Amino acid sequence: MIDGRALSEVARVFLRLGCTSFGGPVAHLAYLRAELVARRRWLDDAAFADLVALCQFLPGPASSQVVFALGMRRAGLAGALVASLCFTLPSAVAMIAFAYGVARVPRLVDAGWLHGLKLASVAVVAQAVGAMGTKLCPDRWRRALCLATAAALLAFPTAWMQVAALAAGALVGFVRGGDIPSNATAEGPSQHVRVGAVALALWAALLVALPVLAASTGHRALAECDAFYRAGSLVFGGGHVVLPLLRAALVPRGWIDDDTFLAGYGAAQAVPGPLFTFAGYLGAAMDHGSARWVGGLRALAAIFLPAWLLVGGALPFWSRWRARRGAQAALAGANASVVGVLLAALWQPVITGAVRSPRDAAFAVVCFGLLDVVQAPPWAVVCGAAAAGVALR
Repeated sequence: MIDGRALSEVARVFLRLGCTSFGGPVAHLAYLRAELVARRRWLDDAAFADLVALCQFLPGPASSQVVFALGMRRAGLAGALVASLCFTLPSAVAMIAFAYGVARVPRLVDAGWLHGLKLASVAVVAQAVGAMGTKLCPDRWRRALCLATAAALLAFPTAWMQVAALAAGALVGFVRGGDIPSNATAEGPSQHVRVGAVALALWAALLVALPVLAASTGHRALAECDAFYRAGSLVFGGGHVVLPLLRAALVPRGWIDDDTFLAGYGAAQAVPGPLFTFAGYLGAAMDHGSARWVGGLRALAAIFLPAWLLVGGALPFWSRWRARRGAQAALAGANASVVGVLLAALWQPVITGAVRSPRDAAFAVVCFGLLDVVQAPPWAVVCGAAAAGVALR
């Protein structure tokens, strides 16, 4: 039976977080912990860390998957869907609206404020990589694994290399990580294992069926759904890492030009909530009809659906698997490789796509100092960078 009071509470909490959570996935996790662990005490730190570990191991947007899992813990499947929709709604609306703006005013693509946003994104991603590296690569073997992963992805920047690097990291962790401490103390999920198995089977079936249907029918909408669904299914490391995957799937086909693509990614840094709502901008920008928002909603559904199926399917199995020491060691290695994926993404395309001159490099360093040393709020740094970009232009 659905608890109306619990659902209402979930909606209020996650809509507010969706309006105020600037700074990318690492910052989102900090906002979630401050609100739900420290303030509201919906769960303790051990349970929160357990959910974060699961979502880091799965492909897809980690912070959005944590939101889904937290909503499920609070109010069941309905709570998971309400939490995810409320957390995603503010940035989704903003990104689809931006696509309308680019269509009406093409000069927005090359506006000075967007260049400022791209430079701010360099600082935001650099800070995220540094914070995650400190936490997830505390010893020499994990730092070496991180650097090896980054080097492999820069040499072979493909989606399958990302998956292979994560698998290799898990294998190295399993073999090497005998000293990883056991900390599996979270409660087991209430969902039945059979429901989880159905969700995972549906995820795999769609991953196989969508490209077949798109190729056999020649329907562009199906091909777009396949591209976004595959990106949401295969990307590890969050919104920053999905950029090269989407770029390779959309730009060579002529569905969107490179400048418009990168302009949307720059704008995504200025809005709160998950970076995967960048897909809403792309879907709306690629649709040349009057109802661009339909393309945006279609892209959003396609890129978020695999993340929800994966975390919803994995939760029933997670607690018993997580309690095994070998699994924790494999997870430690995979997490170190995630940092390497982010490190590679920091260079290509974030830095290479934004820094065009020594002045740009200095600007990005100042933004990083404001975030990391002064500890200014990410939203303030991003807004200030946009204003400075106009002035410098």
